Amino acid sequence: MPTKLKKKFADWQKDPAYRKAYDALASEFAQARMLLAARERAGLSQAQLAKLIGTSQPFVARLEAGRQKPTVATLEKYAAATGHRLKIELVPASKTARSRS
Repeated sequence: MPTKLKKKFADWQKDPAYRKAYDALASEFAQARMLLAARERAGLSQAQLAKLIGTSQPFVARLEAGRQKPTVATLEKYAAATGHRLKIELVPASKTARSRS
């Protein structure tokens, strides 16, 4: 991340509303990073992966940017095409998250 962007991000993090919105998207950011890392480990371009899973390169780009929510079937195809297996888990939420429900 360029230095100017790092400073701007640090400034934004001080705003409670920004921080709350950013934290709400944490799992989506993590999912996007996971998909990108799997594709890179497999040595595939977005276009190559798209062809393997029967979709378009722009769709893969949206998945990896966190702008597209994948179905379980899409995740299974993505995992298989990159030499991975899909594992879905439910993990306990923090106490504060449970108390808000």
